[in-house]
Amino acid sequence: MKEYWTSLASILGVFAFFQTILQTVFPPELRFASAKLFNKLFNCFSSYCYFEITEIDGVNTNELYNAVQLYLSSSVSITGNRLSLTRAVNSSAFTFGLANNDSIIDTFNGVNAVWEHVVTQRNSQTFSWRPLPDEKRGFTLRIKKKDKQLLLNSYLDYIMEKASDIRRKNQDRLLYTNSRGGSLDSRGHPWESVPFKHPSTFDTLAMDPMKKKEIVEDLQDFANGQGFYHKTGRAWKRGYLLYGPPGTGKSSMIAAMANFLGYDIYDLELTEVHNNSELRKLLMKTSSKSIIVIEDIDCSINLSNRKNNKKSVGSVSVNSRNFYENGVGEMRGVGEENGNSITLSGLLNFTDGLWSCCGSERIFVFTTNHIEKLDPALLRSGRMDMHIFMSYCSIQALKILLKNYLGCEEGVDLDDSVLKELEEVVEMARMTPADISEVLIKNRRKKEKAVDELLEILKVRAERNAKNGSVVRRENNGVGDEDDVEDEEQEKRALDSDSPKQESEIEDDCKEGSEEEEKIK
Repeated sequence: MKEYWTSLASILGVFAFFQTILQTVFPPELRFASAKLFNKLFNCFSSYCYFEITEIDGVNTNELYNAVQLYLSSSVSITGNRLSLTRAVNSSAFTFGLANNDSIIDTFNGVNAVWEHVVTQRNSQTFSWRPLPDEKRGFTLRIKKKDKQLLLNSYLDYIMEKASDIRRKNQDRLLYTNSRGGSLDSRGHPWESVPFKHPSTFDTLAMDPMKKKEIVEDLQDFANGQGFYHKTGRAWKRGYLLYGPPGTGKSSMIAAMANFLGYDIYDLELTEVHNNSELRKLLMKTSSKSIIVIEDIDCSINLSNRKNNKKSVGSVSVNSRNFYENGVGEMRGVGEENGNSITLSGLLNFTDGLWSCCGSERIFVFTTNHIEKLDPALLRSGRMDMHIFMSYCSIQALKILLKNYLGCEEGVDLDDSVLKELEEVVEMARMTPADISEVLIKNRRKKEKAVDELLEILKVRAERNAKNGSVVRRENNGVGDEDDVEDEEQEKRALDSDSPKQESEIEDDCKEGSEEEEKIK
């Protein structure tokens, strides 16, 4: 045994001697050229090709590195033996990842790809505009040369898309609002955010089940319709108008949409926006997969129906100066004296113009209590594609509220006679889901008392409405059906006034206003 170690030491000594001679005889340039030639020969005979994806590209973070890290986390947690655990900011989930210098085999379209996480120490830095971490991190992708064209481009696109989905699922929803007075935060962003924790879902939403199903299917078609929108040449966006009396669940509907799709919400406060240019900048700073909301748009700035505003006093048109000072179709807001000069054309471009296409997969939601007050130009398809009437509580919505607040199941906890009485008066009572919810919340520990008190209140409301004649009745195949016809007719009247002729006559309206002002002078 001793002789073995002696001979091994002699061999190592001879090897070190020849290595010293080679380093002395051959200059570094020749050694570098020899190594480069050896690598080329090795690559020529090797059946694999390698791709390096570093964490930092120059001084910027490599987005592909982060995407690969997230993508591998979906499979590493199952197949890996040595894993790293992380939890990102604003995230409610833990993320698995490859440990340092570990590798994993991934399969895409029947082709194997080997990923290795390479971590090395970075050389000491003399000067840098941006401090770099001590460790140099990156991924090495190894695939067969014959699979390069088949795999590379589609595989990387798939990784980016998958990583985006994982990031959105792991990250908590955020609720954004534009900074007061258009100021910027510490990062130079015009939006301020807080975690979005609203629990509303389509299951808990007090609404007709058939209408909810229609909305859910429309949202699913939108979220999965990238190819359709690209093929038809349309921007990947959609607009929803929620209208109806206060307390009918418009805000809860927005929260349910965000929770269903996993989108962030941008709550745009128009009174804090000074002009159209600032409005465009806010739009540019919104992210994809988001819902942009303008609540109570009829109260934010003056976007009233142009026909309704043509009420003349003597020979003066009221809308001649107030609404058309900035050119064709530009309507000033009511906050003009406070420096707010958003115009109707600016808002239309925000929702349906060229600037609305600077992002993708975004939803615009407007809410209003008085649809008849809005200008028809805001209501047409392409801006507000789907109009959703949030009505008073129906029997279907009431059953959902009873289940949510009291745990009452139809046919189990509710007698048929009580349910029939509720059905007879709920339509005539015209109570909002918010009003009914308040009654149920007060007595949520006593189911029978809650139902009895609700029934009495509904009867009182129904009798009062019947005396005041506020309930509109209509005949449907000979059967009297009490419905919210009056509220639904508001949309019909607003849309009927939106003819192509009217939008083309905006310039004529401006001229008429100017002529009438001259008469006054």
